[in-house]
Amino acid sequence: MSSTASALDTAPLDRAVHDLRERAGSWTATALPERIALLERMLPRIASGAAAMVADAAHAKGYPEDSAWAAEDWVAAPWALAQGVRATLHVLRRIEAGRTPVPHQAVRTRQGRTVVDVFPVTGSDRLLLSGFGAQVWTLPGTTREQVLARAAGEYRGRAGASGVALVLGAGNVAAITPLDVLHKLYAEGQVVLAKMNPVNAYLRPHFEAVFAEFVERGWVRFVDGGAAEGAYLTTHEGVGTIHVTGSERTHDAIVWGTDERAAERRAAGTPLNGKPFTSELGGVSPCIVTPGPWSAADFRFQAEHIVTSKLNNSGHNCVATQVLLVPRDWDGTERLLGEIRRVLRELPRRTDHYPGAAGRIAATAGTHPDAETYGDDGCRVLVPEISDLEDPMLTVEVFASALGVVRLPGDDAPAFLAAAAEFANDRLPGTLGATLLVHPRTERVHRAAVDGAIAALRYGTLGVNCWSAFGFLLGYTPWGAFPGHTRQDVGSGIGFVHNAFQLEDVEKTVLRAPFAPAPRGLFTGSPSLSPRPPYYVTNRTGRTTMRRLTAYTADGRLLRLPGILASALRG
Repeated sequence: MSSTASALDTAPLDRAVHDLRERAGSWTATALPERIALLERMLPRIASGAAAMVADAAHAKGYPEDSAWAAEDWVAAPWALAQGVRATLHVLRRIEAGRTPVPHQAVRTRQGRTVVDVFPVTGSDRLLLSGFGAQVWTLPGTTREQVLARAAGEYRGRAGASGVALVLGAGNVAAITPLDVLHKLYAEGQVVLAKMNPVNAYLRPHFEAVFAEFVERGWVRFVDGGAAEGAYLTTHEGVGTIHVTGSERTHDAIVWGTDERAAERRAAGTPLNGKPFTSELGGVSPCIVTPGPWSAADFRFQAEHIVTSKLNNSGHNCVATQVLLVPRDWDGTERLLGEIRRVLRELPRRTDHYPGAAGRIAATAGTHPDAETYGDDGCRVLVPEISDLEDPMLTVEVFASALGVVRLPGDDAPAFLAAAAEFANDRLPGTLGATLLVHPRTERVHRAAVDGAIAALRYGTLGVNCWSAFGFLLGYTPWGAFPGHTRQDVGSGIGFVHNAFQLEDVEKTVLRAPFAPAPRGLFTGSPSLSPRPPYYVTNRTGRTTMRRLTAYTADGRLLRLPGILASALRG
Protein backbone atom coordinates (compact mmCIF):
# COMPACT_ATOMS: atom_id res chain seq x y z
CA MET A 1 0.00 0.00 0.00
CA SER A 2 1.35 3.43 -0.93
CA SER A 3 2.01 6.16 1.60
CA THR A 4 -0.83 8.16 0.05
CA ALA A 5 -3.25 5.28 0.51
CA SER A 6 -2.07 4.67 4.09
CA ALA A 7 -3.17 8.19 5.01
CA LEU A 8 -6.68 7.41 3.84
CA ASP A 9 -9.46 5.60 5.60
CA THR A 10 -9.60 2.90 2.94
CA ALA A 11 -11.93 0.60 4.84
CA PRO A 12 -15.16 1.99 3.27
CA LEU A 13 -13.61 1.75 -0.20
CA ASP A 14 -12.43 -1.80 0.40
CA ARG A 15 -15.84 -2.76 1.71
CA ALA A 16 -17.58 -1.28 -1.34
CA VAL A 17 -15.33 -3.19 -3.74
CA HIS A 18 -15.71 -6.40 -1.74
CA ASP A 19 -19.50 -6.16 -1.64
CA LEU A 20 -19.66 -5.53 -5.39
CA ARG A 21 -17.40 -8.47 -6.16
CA GLU A 22 -19.58 -10.69 -4.02
CA ARG A 23 -22.67 -9.69 -5.99
CA ALA A 24 -21.20 -9.48 -9.50
CA GLY A 25 -22.27 -13.00 -10.34
CA SER A 26 -25.86 -12.29 -9.38
CA TRP A 27 -26.01 -9.41 -11.84
CA THR A 28 -24.60 -11.64 -14.57
CA ALA A 29 -27.31 -14.18 -13.77
CA THR A 30 -30.13 -11.60 -13.82
CA ALA A 31 -32.41 -12.52 -16.72
CA LEU A 32 -33.41 -10.06 -19.40
CA PRO A 33 -37.04 -9.63 -18.21
CA GLU A 34 -35.84 -8.58 -14.75
CA ARG A 35 -33.21 -6.25 -16.22
CA ILE A 36 -36.00 -4.60 -18.18
CA ALA A 37 -38.25 -4.38 -15.12
CA LEU A 38 -35.48 -2.72 -13.12
CA LEU A 39 -35.25 0.06 -15.71
CA GLU A 40 -39.02 0.42 -15.86
CA ARG A 41 -39.09 0.91 -12.10
CA MET A 42 -36.20 3.38 -12.33
CA LEU A 43 -38.11 5.86 -14.52
CA PRO A 44 -40.63 6.94 -11.84
CA ARG A 45 -37.76 7.54 -9.43
CA ILE A 46 -36.09 9.83 -11.97
CA ALA A 47 -39.35 11.75 -12.36
CA SER A 48 -40.08 12.07 -8.65
CA GLY A 49 -36.59 13.36 -7.86
CA ALA A 50 -36.13 15.54 -10.94
CA ALA A 51 -37.09 18.91 -9.45
CA ALA A 52 -34.87 18.41 -6.39
CA MET A 53 -31.94 17.31 -8.56
CA VAL A 54 -32.32 20.42 -10.74
CA ALA A 55 -32.65 22.69 -7.72
CA ASP A 56 -29.42 21.38 -6.19
CA ALA A 57 -27.57 21.69 -9.49
CA ALA A 58 -28.81 25.24 -10.06
CA HIS A 59 -27.93 26.41 -6.56
CA ALA A 60 -24.47 24.87 -6.85
CA LYS A 61 -23.93 26.86 -10.03
CA GLY A 62 -25.08 30.11 -8.50
CA TYR A 63 -28.65 30.72 -9.61
CA PRO A 64 -32.15 29.78 -8.36
CA GLU A 65 -33.98 26.77 -9.76
CA ASP A 66 -36.56 29.04 -11.41
CA SER A 67 -33.87 30.89 -13.39
CA ALA A 68 -33.95 30.61 -17.17
CA TRP A 69 -30.43 29.14 -16.90
CA ALA A 70 -31.91 26.11 -15.12
CA ALA A 71 -33.24 24.82 -18.44
CA GLU A 72 -29.77 23.34 -18.98
CA ASP A 73 -30.04 21.49 -15.68
CA TRP A 74 -33.29 19.85 -16.75
CA VAL A 75 -31.64 18.91 -20.07
CA ALA A 76 -28.37 17.56 -18.69
CA ALA A 77 -29.63 15.90 -15.51
CA PRO A 78 -33.05 14.20 -15.26
CA TRP A 79 -34.05 14.38 -18.94
CA ALA A 80 -30.76 13.00 -20.27
CA LEU A 81 -30.90 10.19 -17.71
CA ALA A 82 -34.54 9.37 -18.49
CA GLN A 83 -33.79 9.45 -22.21
CA GLY A 84 -30.84 7.09 -21.74
CA VAL A 85 -33.01 4.65 -19.80
CA ARG A 86 -35.77 4.87 -22.43
CA ALA A 87 -33.31 4.16 -25.23
CA THR A 88 -31.90 1.14 -23.40
CA LEU A 89 -35.40 -0.15 -22.70
CA HIS A 90 -36.39 0.18 -26.35
CA VAL A 91 -33.52 -2.03 -27.49
CA LEU A 92 -33.90 -4.60 -24.70
CA ARG A 93 -37.61 -4.96 -25.42
CA ARG A 94 -36.81 -5.67 -29.06
CA ILE A 95 -34.44 -8.43 -27.99
CA GLU A 96 -36.98 -9.85 -25.52
CA ALA A 97 -39.54 -9.98 -28.34
CA GLY A 98 -37.16 -12.04 -30.46
CA ARG A 99 -36.22 -9.27 -32.87
CA THR A 100 -32.77 -8.03 -33.79
CA PRO A 101 -31.50 -5.17 -31.61
CA VAL A 102 -31.18 -2.99 -34.72
CA PRO A 103 -33.94 -3.04 -37.33
CA HIS A 104 -32.70 -4.53 -40.60
CA GLN A 105 -33.89 -1.53 -42.58
CA ALA A 106 -31.80 0.82 -40.42
CA VAL A 107 -28.53 -0.71 -41.60
CA ARG A 108 -27.51 0.19 -45.14
CA THR A 109 -24.61 0.94 -47.43
CA ARG A 110 -23.84 4.55 -48.33
CA GLN A 111 -20.98 5.51 -50.61
CA GLY A 112 -19.16 2.28 -49.84
CA ARG A 113 -19.63 2.55 -46.07
CA THR A 114 -22.02 0.68 -43.78
CA VAL A 115 -24.11 3.16 -41.80
CA VAL A 116 -26.85 2.74 -39.21
CA ASP A 117 -29.82 5.06 -38.79
CA VAL A 118 -30.16 5.31 -35.00
CA PHE A 119 -32.46 8.32 -34.59
CA PRO A 120 -35.38 9.02 -34.75
CA VAL A 121 -36.64 5.71 -33.39
CA THR A 122 -40.21 6.30 -32.19
CA GLY A 123 -43.17 8.37 -33.29
CA SER A 124 -42.57 10.68 -30.34
CA ASP A 125 -39.02 11.28 -31.56
CA ARG A 126 -40.33 12.32 -34.95
CA LEU A 127 -42.87 14.67 -33.42
CA LEU A 128 -40.87 16.24 -30.60
CA LEU A 129 -37.55 16.44 -32.48
CA SER A 130 -38.90 16.93 -35.97
CA GLY A 131 -36.11 17.18 -38.52
CA PHE A 132 -33.44 15.80 -36.17
CA GLY A 133 -31.61 12.64 -37.14
CA ALA A 134 -28.51 10.59 -36.30
CA GLN A 135 -26.52 8.07 -38.26
CA VAL A 136 -23.65 5.93 -37.03
CA TRP A 137 -20.80 5.36 -39.46
CA THR A 138 -19.00 2.08 -38.91
CA LEU A 139 -15.32 1.48 -39.49
CA PRO A 140 -14.24 1.03 -43.11
CA GLY A 141 -14.62 -2.59 -44.18
CA THR A 142 -17.46 -3.37 -41.78
CA THR A 143 -20.30 -5.16 -43.55
CA ARG A 144 -24.02 -4.86 -43.05
CA GLU A 145 -24.14 -8.47 -41.90
CA GLN A 146 -21.45 -7.83 -39.29
CA VAL A 147 -23.32 -4.84 -37.86
CA LEU A 148 -26.51 -6.85 -37.44
CA ALA A 149 -24.73 -9.87 -35.99
CA ARG A 150 -22.50 -8.02 -33.51
CA ALA A 151 -25.00 -5.60 -31.97
CA ALA A 152 -25.90 -6.13 -28.30
CA GLY A 153 -23.48 -8.98 -27.73
CA GLU A 154 -24.18 -8.85 -23.98
CA TYR A 155 -27.62 -10.35 -24.76
CA ARG A 156 -26.75 -12.56 -27.71
CA GLY A 157 -24.24 -15.07 -26.43
CA ARG A 158 -21.19 -12.79 -26.10
CA ALA A 159 -21.57 -11.43 -22.59
CA GLY A 160 -18.89 -9.17 -21.18
CA ALA A 161 -16.53 -10.22 -18.42
CA SER A 162 -18.28 -10.19 -15.05
CA GLY A 163 -16.54 -8.03 -12.48
CA VAL A 164 -16.28 -4.59 -10.90
CA ALA A 165 -16.05 -1.50 -13.09
CA LEU A 166 -14.73 1.71 -11.57
CA VAL A 167 -16.36 4.86 -12.93
CA LEU A 168 -14.52 8.05 -12.04
CA GLY A 169 -17.28 10.61 -12.24
CA ALA A 170 -17.11 13.95 -13.99
CA GLY A 171 -17.71 17.17 -12.09
CA ASN A 172 -19.22 19.27 -14.86
CA VAL A 173 -22.42 17.66 -16.24
CA ALA A 174 -24.78 15.86 -13.88
CA ALA A 175 -25.87 13.04 -16.19
CA ILE A 176 -22.37 11.87 -17.13
CA THR A 177 -21.81 9.66 -14.09
CA PRO A 178 -25.20 7.88 -13.98
CA LEU A 179 -25.17 7.31 -17.75
CA ASP A 180 -21.71 5.77 -17.48
CA VAL A 181 -23.02 3.53 -14.70
CA LEU A 182 -25.95 2.54 -16.89
CA HIS A 183 -23.62 1.68 -19.78
CA LYS A 184 -21.32 -0.47 -17.65
CA LEU A 185 -24.27 -2.39 -16.21
CA TYR A 186 -26.28 -2.96 -19.35
CA ALA A 187 -23.79 -2.91 -22.23
CA GLU A 188 -20.77 -4.48 -20.54
CA GLY A 189 -22.42 -6.60 -17.86
CA GLN A 190 -20.38 -5.30 -14.95
CA VAL A 191 -21.32 -4.09 -11.49
CA VAL A 192 -20.18 -0.55 -10.78
CA LEU A 193 -18.33 1.48 -8.18
CA ALA A 194 -18.83 5.16 -9.04
CA LYS A 195 -16.57 7.67 -7.33
CA MET A 196 -18.19 11.10 -7.35
CA ASN A 197 -16.18 14.11 -8.40
CA PRO A 198 -15.81 16.55 -5.48
CA VAL A 199 -17.24 19.36 -7.64
CA ASN A 200 -20.68 17.77 -7.82
CA ALA A 201 -20.62 15.25 -5.01
CA TYR A 202 -23.85 16.87 -3.80
CA LEU A 203 -25.59 14.78 -6.50
CA ARG A 204 -24.70 11.46 -4.86
CA PRO A 205 -27.95 11.17 -2.83
CA HIS A 206 -29.94 11.79 -6.01
CA PHE A 207 -28.08 9.08 -7.91
CA GLU A 208 -28.42 6.64 -5.02
CA ALA A 209 -32.17 7.25 -5.06
CA VAL A 210 -32.39 6.69 -8.82
CA PHE A 211 -30.34 3.47 -8.61
CA ALA A 212 -31.94 2.42 -5.32
CA GLU A 213 -32.72 -1.17 -6.34
CA PHE A 214 -29.24 -1.64 -7.79
CA VAL A 215 -27.69 -0.31 -4.59
CA GLU A 216 -29.89 -2.55 -2.42
CA ARG A 217 -28.93 -5.64 -4.42
CA GLY A 218 -25.23 -4.84 -4.27
CA TRP A 219 -24.73 -4.05 -7.97
CA VAL A 220 -23.90 -0.33 -7.67
CA ARG A 221 -22.07 1.74 -5.08
CA PHE A 222 -21.45 5.49 -5.04
CA VAL A 223 -18.58 6.86 -2.95
CA ASP A 224 -17.12 10.31 -2.38
CA GLY A 225 -13.51 11.33 -2.49
CA GLY A 226 -10.83 13.26 -4.29
CA ALA A 227 -7.68 12.38 -6.18
CA ALA A 228 -6.27 10.20 -3.40
CA GLU A 229 -9.38 8.02 -3.20
CA GLY A 230 -9.49 7.78 -6.97
CA ALA A 231 -5.84 6.76 -7.16
CA TYR A 232 -6.36 4.08 -4.51
CA LEU A 233 -9.35 2.61 -6.31
CA THR A 234 -7.68 2.53 -9.74
CA THR A 235 -5.02 0.18 -8.37
CA HIS A 236 -7.38 -1.90 -6.22
CA GLU A 237 -7.03 -5.59 -6.97
CA GLY A 238 -10.81 -5.98 -6.87
CA VAL A 239 -11.40 -3.46 -9.68
CA GLY A 240 -11.40 -5.03 -13.13
CA THR A 241 -11.97 -2.11 -15.53
CA ILE A 242 -11.86 1.69 -15.37
CA HIS A 243 -13.80 4.42 -17.12
CA VAL A 244 -12.99 8.10 -16.64
CA THR A 245 -14.42 11.34 -17.92
CA GLY A 246 -11.91 14.12 -17.42
CA SER A 247 -8.62 15.27 -18.86
CA GLU A 248 -5.72 13.63 -20.69
CA ARG A 249 -3.59 14.40 -17.60
CA THR A 250 -5.88 12.29 -15.43
CA HIS A 251 -5.66 9.35 -17.80
CA ASP A 252 -1.87 9.55 -18.06
CA ALA A 253 -1.43 9.82 -14.30
CA ILE A 254 -3.42 6.61 -13.80
CA VAL A 255 -1.85 4.63 -16.65
CA TRP A 256 1.78 5.81 -16.56
CA GLY A 257 2.10 7.26 -13.05
CA THR A 258 3.44 10.64 -11.99
CA ASP A 259 6.89 9.76 -10.72
CA GLU A 260 10.24 10.27 -12.45
CA ARG A 261 9.84 7.02 -14.40
CA ALA A 262 6.48 7.90 -15.97
CA ALA A 263 8.00 9.07 -19.27
CA GLU A 264 10.19 5.95 -19.43
CA ARG A 265 7.18 3.67 -18.95
CA ARG A 266 5.24 5.55 -21.59
CA ALA A 267 8.07 5.31 -24.13
CA ALA A 268 8.48 1.60 -23.45
CA GLY A 269 4.75 0.89 -23.50
CA THR A 270 4.84 -0.68 -20.05
CA PRO A 271 1.97 0.91 -18.12
CA LEU A 272 1.94 1.21 -14.36
CA ASN A 273 -1.76 0.33 -14.55
CA GLY A 274 -2.64 -2.07 -17.34
CA LYS A 275 -6.33 -2.60 -16.55
CA PRO A 276 -8.82 -2.24 -19.42
CA PHE A 277 -9.45 1.50 -19.57
CA THR A 278 -12.01 3.59 -21.48
CA SER A 279 -12.19 7.35 -21.35
CA GLU A 280 -13.79 10.56 -22.58
CA LEU A 281 -11.31 13.41 -22.33
CA GLY A 282 -12.43 16.45 -24.33
CA GLY A 283 -10.30 18.72 -26.49
CA VAL A 284 -10.52 21.97 -28.48
CA SER A 285 -13.83 21.70 -30.32
CA PRO A 286 -14.54 23.66 -33.51
CA CYS A 287 -17.66 25.06 -35.08
CA ILE A 288 -17.24 25.37 -38.87
CA VAL A 289 -19.33 28.05 -40.60
CA THR A 290 -19.82 27.37 -44.32
CA PRO A 291 -20.44 30.44 -46.52
CA GLY A 292 -23.85 30.57 -48.14
CA PRO A 293 -27.01 32.58 -48.86
CA TRP A 294 -27.83 33.36 -45.24
CA SER A 295 -30.68 35.72 -44.42
CA ALA A 296 -30.72 38.19 -41.54
CA ALA A 297 -32.82 35.70 -39.58
CA ASP A 298 -30.30 32.95 -40.30
CA PHE A 299 -27.49 35.07 -38.88
CA ARG A 300 -29.50 35.73 -35.71
CA PHE A 301 -30.54 32.11 -35.22
CA GLN A 302 -27.11 30.61 -35.85
CA ALA A 303 -25.49 33.22 -33.58
CA GLU A 304 -27.78 31.97 -30.80
CA HIS A 305 -26.78 28.42 -31.71
CA ILE A 306 -23.05 29.19 -31.55
CA VAL A 307 -23.34 31.10 -28.28
CA THR A 308 -25.35 28.22 -26.81
CA SER A 309 -22.58 25.80 -27.76
CA LYS A 310 -20.17 28.06 -25.87
CA LEU A 311 -22.15 29.26 -22.86
CA ASN A 312 -24.17 26.17 -21.98
CA ASN A 313 -22.96 25.23 -18.49
CA SER A 314 -20.67 28.30 -18.65
CA GLY A 315 -18.51 26.51 -21.19
CA HIS A 316 -17.69 23.71 -18.74
CA ASN A 317 -18.35 21.03 -21.36
CA CYS A 318 -15.92 18.70 -23.11
CA VAL A 319 -17.44 19.70 -26.47
CA ALA A 320 -18.07 23.38 -25.81
CA THR A 321 -17.25 25.27 -28.98
CA GLN A 322 -13.86 26.91 -28.43
CA VAL A 323 -12.82 27.85 -31.97
CA LEU A 324 -15.09 29.31 -34.64
CA LEU A 325 -13.73 28.55 -38.13
CA VAL A 326 -15.09 31.13 -40.57
CA PRO A 327 -14.43 32.13 -44.21
CA ARG A 328 -11.98 35.02 -44.41
CA ASP A 329 -13.52 36.59 -47.52
CA TRP A 330 -17.23 35.92 -46.96
CA ASP A 331 -19.22 39.09 -46.32
CA GLY A 332 -21.33 37.14 -43.85
CA THR A 333 -18.47 36.60 -41.40
CA GLU A 334 -18.67 40.07 -39.85
CA ARG A 335 -22.46 39.97 -39.84
CA LEU A 336 -22.35 36.70 -37.90
CA LEU A 337 -19.80 38.05 -35.42
CA GLY A 338 -21.98 41.12 -34.93
CA GLU A 339 -24.93 38.91 -34.00
CA ILE A 340 -22.75 36.82 -31.67
CA ARG A 341 -21.68 40.00 -29.88
CA ARG A 342 -25.31 41.04 -29.52
CA VAL A 343 -26.26 37.73 -27.89
CA LEU A 344 -23.24 37.88 -25.56
CA ARG A 345 -24.24 41.39 -24.47
CA GLU A 346 -27.92 40.63 -23.92
CA LEU A 347 -27.72 37.41 -21.91
CA PRO A 348 -28.14 37.76 -18.15
CA ARG A 349 -25.15 37.40 -15.88
CA ARG A 350 -24.07 34.04 -14.48
CA THR A 351 -21.03 32.76 -12.62
CA ASP A 352 -18.36 30.42 -13.96
CA HIS A 353 -18.68 27.73 -11.32
CA TYR A 354 -16.03 25.18 -12.26
CA PRO A 355 -12.78 25.41 -10.26
CA GLY A 356 -10.14 27.53 -11.95
CA ALA A 357 -12.47 28.96 -14.61
CA ALA A 358 -12.06 32.59 -13.51
CA GLY A 359 -8.28 32.30 -13.78
CA ARG A 360 -8.48 30.71 -17.22
CA ILE A 361 -10.82 33.43 -18.45
CA ALA A 362 -8.53 36.15 -17.07
CA ALA A 363 -5.50 34.51 -18.69
CA THR A 364 -7.26 34.28 -22.05
CA ALA A 365 -8.27 37.92 -21.94
CA GLY A 366 -4.88 39.01 -20.69
CA THR A 367 -2.89 37.30 -23.43
CA HIS A 368 -5.04 38.64 -26.28
CA PRO A 369 -4.90 42.45 -26.62
CA ASP A 370 -7.94 42.42 -28.92
CA ALA A 371 -10.05 40.26 -26.60
CA GLU A 372 -13.59 41.51 -26.02
CA THR A 373 -15.25 40.89 -22.66
CA TYR A 374 -18.96 40.66 -21.98
CA GLY A 375 -21.04 40.37 -18.84
CA ASP A 376 -20.86 42.57 -15.77
CA ASP A 377 -17.68 40.88 -14.55
CA GLY A 378 -16.11 40.18 -17.94
CA CYS A 379 -16.78 36.45 -17.57
CA ARG A 380 -17.38 36.00 -21.32
CA VAL A 381 -14.50 36.48 -23.71
CA LEU A 382 -14.46 36.74 -27.50
CA VAL A 383 -11.11 36.75 -29.29
CA PRO A 384 -12.17 38.03 -32.74
CA GLU A 385 -9.10 36.92 -34.67
CA ILE A 386 -6.48 34.25 -34.00
CA SER A 387 -3.66 33.88 -36.50
CA ASP A 388 -0.83 32.38 -34.44
CA LEU A 389 -0.99 28.60 -34.75
CA GLU A 390 0.63 28.29 -31.30
CA ASP A 391 -2.03 30.43 -29.65
CA PRO A 392 -3.23 28.71 -26.45
CA MET A 393 -6.81 29.00 -27.69
CA LEU A 394 -5.84 26.52 -30.41
CA THR A 395 -3.82 24.18 -28.24
CA VAL A 396 -5.38 24.04 -24.75
CA GLU A 397 -8.98 23.38 -23.70
CA VAL A 398 -10.17 26.52 -21.85
CA PHE A 399 -13.19 24.83 -20.24
CA ALA A 400 -14.81 28.20 -19.64
CA SER A 401 -16.70 30.93 -21.49
CA ALA A 402 -14.05 31.93 -24.05
CA LEU A 403 -14.53 31.75 -27.82
CA GLY A 404 -11.83 32.33 -30.43
CA VAL A 405 -12.23 33.05 -34.16
CA VAL A 406 -10.00 31.74 -36.94
CA ARG A 407 -10.42 33.05 -40.47
CA LEU A 408 -9.54 30.56 -43.18
CA PRO A 409 -9.10 30.98 -46.95
CA GLY A 410 -11.55 29.68 -49.52
CA ASP A 411 -13.27 31.63 -52.27
CA ASP A 412 -16.25 29.28 -52.28
CA ALA A 413 -17.82 26.61 -50.10
CA PRO A 414 -15.78 23.66 -51.48
CA ALA A 415 -12.44 25.43 -51.01
CA PHE A 416 -13.37 26.65 -47.54
CA LEU A 417 -14.66 23.27 -46.39
CA ALA A 418 -11.45 21.58 -47.52
CA ALA A 419 -9.38 24.15 -45.61
CA ALA A 420 -11.60 23.93 -42.51
CA ALA A 421 -11.54 20.11 -42.36
CA GLU A 422 -7.75 20.11 -42.69
CA PHE A 423 -7.37 22.76 -39.99
CA ALA A 424 -9.72 21.01 -37.56
CA ASN A 425 -8.11 17.61 -38.10
CA ASP A 426 -4.47 18.67 -38.08
CA ARG A 427 -4.28 21.78 -35.89
CA LEU A 428 -6.81 21.36 -33.10
CA PRO A 429 -6.22 18.78 -30.35
CA GLY A 430 -9.07 16.44 -29.60
CA THR A 431 -11.50 14.32 -31.62
CA LEU A 432 -14.60 14.21 -29.42
CA GLY A 433 -17.00 16.56 -31.20
CA ALA A 434 -17.28 19.17 -33.95
CA THR A 435 -20.15 21.21 -35.40
CA LEU A 436 -20.67 22.09 -39.07
CA LEU A 437 -23.11 24.81 -40.12
CA VAL A 438 -24.20 24.74 -43.74
CA HIS A 439 -27.21 26.30 -45.47
CA PRO A 440 -29.42 23.70 -47.21
CA ARG A 441 -29.07 25.46 -50.56
CA THR A 442 -25.30 25.42 -50.22
CA GLU A 443 -25.43 21.71 -49.46
CA ARG A 444 -27.58 21.01 -52.51
CA VAL A 445 -25.30 22.96 -54.84
CA HIS A 446 -22.06 21.62 -53.35
CA ARG A 447 -23.19 18.15 -52.29
CA ALA A 448 -19.86 16.47 -53.02
CA ALA A 449 -17.89 19.06 -51.04
CA VAL A 450 -20.20 18.86 -48.00
CA ASP A 451 -20.24 15.06 -48.09
CA GLY A 452 -16.47 15.10 -48.42
CA ALA A 453 -16.06 17.33 -45.36
CA ILE A 454 -18.41 15.14 -43.30
CA ALA A 455 -16.43 12.07 -44.29
CA ALA A 456 -13.06 13.75 -43.69
CA LEU A 457 -13.67 15.25 -40.24
CA ARG A 458 -12.18 12.93 -37.63
CA TYR A 459 -14.54 13.37 -34.69
CA GLY A 460 -16.53 10.87 -32.66
CA THR A 461 -19.63 13.05 -33.07
CA LEU A 462 -20.16 15.52 -35.90
CA GLY A 463 -23.21 17.75 -35.71
CA VAL A 464 -24.46 19.14 -39.03
CA ASN A 465 -26.50 22.24 -38.11
CA CYS A 466 -26.62 20.72 -34.64
CA TRP A 467 -24.21 21.25 -31.74
CA SER A 468 -22.34 17.96 -31.36
CA ALA A 469 -23.23 17.82 -27.64
CA PHE A 470 -26.74 16.76 -28.62
CA GLY A 471 -25.28 13.34 -29.35
CA PHE A 472 -24.47 12.99 -25.65
CA LEU A 473 -28.16 13.29 -24.82
CA LEU A 474 -29.97 10.91 -27.17
CA GLY A 475 -28.98 7.57 -25.65
CA TYR A 476 -29.03 5.79 -29.00
CA THR A 477 -25.93 7.58 -30.24
CA PRO A 478 -22.46 6.26 -29.27
CA TRP A 479 -20.49 8.90 -27.38
CA GLY A 480 -16.71 8.97 -27.46
CA ALA A 481 -13.65 10.07 -29.38
CA PHE A 482 -12.82 9.17 -32.97
CA PRO A 483 -11.09 5.75 -32.95
CA GLY A 484 -7.34 5.43 -33.22
CA HIS A 485 -6.06 6.83 -29.94
CA THR A 486 -3.69 4.70 -27.88
CA ARG A 487 -2.63 4.61 -24.25
CA GLN A 488 0.57 6.48 -25.21
CA ASP A 489 -1.36 9.13 -27.15
CA VAL A 490 -4.85 9.02 -25.67
CA GLY A 491 -6.15 12.30 -27.15
CA SER A 492 -9.87 12.60 -26.46
CA GLY A 493 -10.12 9.06 -25.16
CA ILE A 494 -10.74 5.46 -26.09
CA GLY A 495 -14.09 3.71 -26.43
CA PHE A 496 -17.75 4.67 -26.65
CA VAL A 497 -20.48 4.86 -23.99
CA HIS A 498 -24.29 5.33 -24.17
CA ASN A 499 -24.83 3.45 -27.50
CA ALA A 500 -28.17 1.83 -26.63
CA PHE A 501 -28.05 -0.44 -29.70
CA GLN A 502 -24.65 -1.63 -28.39
CA LEU A 503 -23.11 -1.32 -31.84
CA GLU A 504 -19.55 -2.47 -32.41
CA ASP A 505 -17.04 -1.19 -35.00
CA VAL A 506 -18.20 2.42 -34.50
CA GLU A 507 -16.25 5.18 -36.23
CA LYS A 508 -18.45 8.22 -35.60
CA THR A 509 -21.96 9.58 -35.28
CA VAL A 510 -23.29 12.19 -37.68
CA LEU A 511 -26.15 14.27 -36.26
CA ARG A 512 -28.41 16.45 -38.36
CA ALA A 513 -30.87 19.19 -37.41
CA PRO A 514 -32.89 21.80 -39.30
CA PHE A 515 -30.84 24.84 -40.34
CA ALA A 516 -33.77 27.11 -39.43
CA PRO A 517 -36.69 26.69 -37.02
CA ALA A 518 -40.33 26.26 -38.01
CA PRO A 519 -41.95 27.79 -39.92
CA ARG A 520 -38.95 29.56 -41.51
CA GLY A 521 -37.36 26.24 -42.35
CA LEU A 522 -39.89 25.93 -45.18
CA PHE A 523 -38.12 28.78 -46.98
CA THR A 524 -34.55 27.61 -46.34
CA GLY A 525 -34.99 24.06 -47.54
CA SER A 526 -35.02 22.41 -44.10
CA PRO A 527 -38.72 21.99 -43.35
CA SER A 528 -39.64 20.65 -39.93
CA LEU A 529 -42.01 21.24 -37.05
CA SER A 530 -39.20 22.14 -34.64
CA PRO A 531 -39.20 25.65 -33.15
CA ARG A 532 -36.13 27.18 -31.47
CA PRO A 533 -34.63 24.27 -29.47
CA PRO A 534 -35.36 24.46 -25.74
CA TYR A 535 -31.65 24.04 -24.90
CA TYR A 536 -30.77 27.34 -26.62
CA VAL A 537 -29.61 29.89 -24.05
CA THR A 538 -31.97 32.39 -25.68
CA ASN A 539 -35.07 30.20 -25.37
CA ARG A 540 -37.72 31.97 -23.30
CA THR A 541 -39.60 28.85 -22.20
CA GLY A 542 -36.79 26.29 -22.15
CA ARG A 543 -37.10 25.48 -18.46
CA THR A 544 -40.84 24.79 -18.68
CA THR A 545 -40.49 22.80 -21.89
CA MET A 546 -37.74 20.62 -20.48
CA ARG A 547 -39.57 20.05 -17.21
CA ARG A 548 -42.60 18.83 -19.15
CA LEU A 549 -40.48 16.79 -21.56
CA THR A 550 -38.74 15.08 -18.65
CA ALA A 551 -42.07 14.03 -17.17
CA TYR A 552 -43.20 12.67 -20.56
CA THR A 553 -39.96 10.78 -21.14
CA ALA A 554 -40.33 9.15 -17.74
CA ASP A 555 -43.96 8.03 -18.03
CA GLY A 556 -44.87 8.23 -21.73
CA ARG A 557 -48.33 9.73 -21.08
CA LEU A 558 -49.60 11.09 -24.38
CA LEU A 559 -51.73 13.67 -22.59
CA ARG A 560 -48.50 15.53 -21.80
CA LEU A 561 -47.70 16.19 -25.48
CA PRO A 562 -49.94 19.27 -26.01
CA GLY A 563 -48.36 21.03 -23.04
CA ILE A 564 -44.85 20.29 -24.28
CA LEU A 565 -45.63 21.57 -27.78
CA ALA A 566 -47.42 24.67 -26.48
CA SER A 567 -44.43 25.62 -24.34
CA ALA A 568 -41.92 24.83 -27.08
CA LEU A 569 -43.70 27.02 -29.61
CA ARG A 570 -43.49 30.01 -27.26
CA GLY A 571 -39.71 29.66 -26.88
